[in-house]
Amino acid sequence: MSLEKIINEAWENKDQVNQNSDPTLKDAINQVIDDLDSGKSRVAEKIKGEWFTHQHLKKAIMLSFRIYPMENLNGPYSSWYDKSHLLKGKTAGWSKKDHEQAGFRMVPNSPVRKGSFVGKNAVLMPCYVNIGAYIDEGTMIDTFARAGSCCQIGKNCHISAGSGVGGVLEPAQALPTIIEDNVFLGAMSEVVEGVIVGEGSVLSMGMYIGQSTKIVDRKTGKITFGKIPPYSVVVPGSLPDKNNSSAPSLYCAVIIKQVDEKTRSKTSINDLLRD
Repeated sequence: MSLEKIINEAWENKDQVNQNSDPTLKDAINQVIDDLDSGKSRVAEKIKGEWFTHQHLKKAIMLSFRIYPMENLNGPYSSWYDKSHLLKGKTAGWSKKDHEQAGFRMVPNSPVRKGSFVGKNAVLMPCYVNIGAYIDEGTMIDTFARAGSCCQIGKNCHISAGSGVGGVLEPAQALPTIIEDNVFLGAMSEVVEGVIVGEGSVLSMGMYIGQSTKIVDRKTGKITFGKIPPYSVVVPGSLPDKNNSSAPSLYCAVIIKQVDEKTRSKTSINDLLRD
């Protein structure tokens, strides 16, 4: 029986899944987490230009919380209490050889959960990477930034200090938050709820974008939700109430310009944000 079928059948009766469940199910769940950890599998991937969620992988993560107990983990300066299968990640038990083979830099105090993947030449400053996350090659997750559960972050991105890429575990069919290749996410920003930030985009400091956030193209006036087009330059803005001029304006994300790949690669971030 395939991993997918085992997981899907267990999901139909998930209230009965516990620490005493059939070893076959435990083996399937462990295999999924190992495959996510190595990058062999990923929760979402782009297929023919569209992002697709592998639901059974998210289901396996959620089922894993039912089959593993809480345990104590003692560190050099504190102790923690958590699900045992998440404590055996890239922050516990790796040798120098393991790190060399993985090929990315991880600064102290950068918890990386088992079941998340980090590509070669990535840099993890003191940050947090949750289970199911996929961080591709050459990306920096800066100080106090967060990569939420199952989020997908592309190649050569900069997730600036204090910013967050939200996790989306439930519902299983929901697309996780996606940051495509070569994206700059400004400091203290949050992208959540399965929003897609297109390749090469630059988001100013302090951007907050969820599924309900209005995304306004300043040039055309068009309003969209849930997706930043590729090579967009985005800043915080506000929209007035058309029916009541005295009412408070509401927050929105404003696309101030779109640039081609050549311009994006040759122009500094500060210059792109000036207008």
